Amino acid sequence: MSFSGLIVQLLNGLAGASSLFLVAAGLSLIFGVTRIVNFAHGSFFMVGIYLAYSLVAKLGSTFGFWPALLLAALAVGVLGALVEVLLLRRIYKAPELFQLLATFALALVVRDAVLWIWGAEELLGPRAPGLAGSVEILGRQFPQYDLFLIGAGPVVLGLLWLLLTRTRFGTLVRAATQDREMVSALGVNQAWLFTAVFALGAFLAGLGGALQLPREPANLEMDLHIIGAAFVVVVVGGMGSIPGAFVAALLIAELKAICIWLGLVEVAGFSISFSKLTLVVEFVVMAVVLIVRPWGLFGKPQGVSRHAAAAEEPLRKPKKWFFWAVALVLIAQAAMPLIAVNSPYLTVLAIDLMVAVLFATSLHFIMGPAGMHSFGHAAYFGLGAYGAALLVRSLNMPMELALLMAPALAALGAFIYGWFCVRLSGVYLTMLTLAFAQITWAICYQWDSFTGGSNGLTGVWPAEWLSDKRTYYYLTLVLVVASLVALRRMLFSPFGYSLRAARDSVLRSDAIGLDVKRLQWVAFVIAGTFAGLAGALFAFSKGSISPESLHVTRSVDGLVMVLLGGVQTLMGPIVGAVTFTWLHDTVARNTDYWRAMLGGIILLLVLLFPQGIAGFVNQMIQRLQQRRVKQRGAAA
Repeated sequence: MSFSGLIVQLLNGLAGASSLFLVAAGLSLIFGVTRIVNFAHGSFFMVGIYLAYSLVAKLGSTFGFWPALLLAALAVGVLGALVEVLLLRRIYKAPELFQLLATFALALVVRDAVLWIWGAEELLGPRAPGLAGSVEILGRQFPQYDLFLIGAGPVVLGLLWLLLTRTRFGTLVRAATQDREMVSALGVNQAWLFTAVFALGAFLAGLGGALQLPREPANLEMDLHIIGAAFVVVVVGGMGSIPGAFVAALLIAELKAICIWLGLVEVAGFSISFSKLTLVVEFVVMAVVLIVRPWGLFGKPQGVSRHAAAAEEPLRKPKKWFFWAVALVLIAQAAMPLIAVNSPYLTVLAIDLMVAVLFATSLHFIMGPAGMHSFGHAAYFGLGAYGAALLVRSLNMPMELALLMAPALAALGAFIYGWFCVRLSGVYLTMLTLAFAQITWAICYQWDSFTGGSNGLTGVWPAEWLSDKRTYYYLTLVLVVASLVALRRMLFSPFGYSLRAARDSVLRSDAIGLDVKRLQWVAFVIAGTFAGLAGALFAFSKGSISPESLHVTRSVDGLVMVLLGGVQTLMGPIVGAVTFTWLHDTVARNTDYWRAMLGGIILLLVLLFPQGIAGFVNQMIQRLQQRRVKQRGAAA
């Protein structure tokens, strides 16, 4: 470690912060005005760098490089406007989480479109003309282009400040951020304002991607990597705050640079690898900031949602026909392994479906009745899976006992994380759950001596009497059904009614003596326990476990399952989990572009069933019942 090395690393951090700020600024603008958590924003960044690569190749790197970067960003802005007009405008009246589901599906489609057009290989662009060399700083060479990027961030910040404070468009944007309904009442065309803001946000993301062309190769993983970092920057800086996004991008980029500079440090006889912290430092910062200052560094409490979802009707106990239908399904489930004797794969797929059902139902327990949206539910799934694997491998614990203890370990994690999370609400609670989940993932990913690191743990097989997949299938069926019944009973208990009362009105719940935070904390622990059981069943089913089980992609999968089935019905997570898992398996086995097909199907379902599949069916049944009542009244 040297002082000159520190300076160079800090300069590298400043260069990286500029592109991160551009993406985060666009995301912050979009959320501030439309309240859309745009999961496809990372896709705009990725498309920007790929378009820049093609345009530079066509226009020539000597005179066409800089125009190509600008044209690529403008093209992404146009793409963003089309997305808003053709897709998002159609689902503005849907609950906000379904808009998130639509942007997630769009991200899948865009990724496979990029794969089809540019291929799977990484593409590295040429050096920037006029800035291809380097300058000497304290005896070390530093790229001229990185110095250009260091200056680009503040320039864009200044231009955005002028746009938002010195123009009529900026005044409307700031007004819409504070009170959209009032802006609409004054005669402003909200639809086109939203389109313009979405296009501007997409343009900034595309520009951020295009500017990275000489620094890093374009690849298909860029969208997921950048969207996580951008979410963190926006939340740390404060939702809707452009200066906050700039400060947060600098803070996180510089902390990463310092970690790289520190490298491996000996402290009190222990070796601490600070370089490994670069995978998780932004989530640690986000967790600390949200705990200390819940609205972010420059943020303010969220305003009223633009489109409030319809009030959820009270849960009613189902009629007799529902129990008969459930009984028929259970009989079919029990007979399935006997019928599919010659197709072991169906038994394995059925186990995966049941595990997905339990995972999605546990997430729905805190999303629907409790009203707490989580981006980090995979943490408890992974804790259960790793807990089961480590108990069997490290302590030689019998598999049966490990299967009982693993959910307790997940419950402990939910107990600790939930204590912090329930003190927040809205998007900030959601992002804190993501931070804790990513911290847990990073620990499992890097603790080679204990968790196996990136390779995970193998040899995690069930007991000998469960070695036959059919026997393990029946064990899974019994545990999953028992768990679903237990969760349902809780929701129809005084605890469940109190939980929904706290969700619908915190003030009224406090007034009648309910401890809202404690109720939500208990719900967190319950949901984490059943997610941990799903993880343990998954680990013994596969015989191994890897850090992918805790990654944000699994949390997103669970979120998609719940939203696809419907949040406002108890059958929603079951229907959504079966539909999503079956579609994922079927589509992935039949086409190389399975993401696009899966995303297209999800988009179609979102447009046709904005309340989810089970929610749509429930609405149809209620309408038929209402018609029958009216017909009987008319006949009388």
